[in-house]
Amino acid sequence: MTVAELRPIGWVRSPVTDPADAVRQGDEGAPDVVVELVPSAAAAAADLHPGDDLLLLTWFHLADRTTLAVHPRGDVTRPTTGVFATRSPDRPNPIGLHRVELLRLDGLHLHVSGCEAVDGTPVVDIKPVLGAVDER
Repeated sequence: MTVAELRPIGWVRSPVTDPADAVRQGDEGAPDVVVELVPSAAAAAADLHPGDDLLLLTWFHLADRTTLAVHPRGDVTRPTTGVFATRSPDRPNPIGLHRVELLRLDGLHLHVSGCEAVDGTPVVDIKPVLGAVDER
């Protein structure tokens, strides 16, 4: 078995500290947050600009990695569904995917909107949202 190693490139700084208080998806009223990058990642953010749509990949450090099935959105009236068919944070490898808009950059701090991750969530990568093929 191959072992994968992830190293945080930063952390989410959010007013939300308890997962029970977080919205389910970023477009459902998530607060603006700050992604605080580690100094060694500064050059990787050099060409980001306010208004960029980005994908933040995070590690849901508070997730239950033993969960394999859930009631979608915690709604017990919905049938139990395997986590790979849901966006549940509880899953074998709790990687979070957040589409955010970059509001501004302040040194190692990326101010973004649309991120539902709680304070202290490790950020493992940042990628641009791709536009049309002719724009890439």
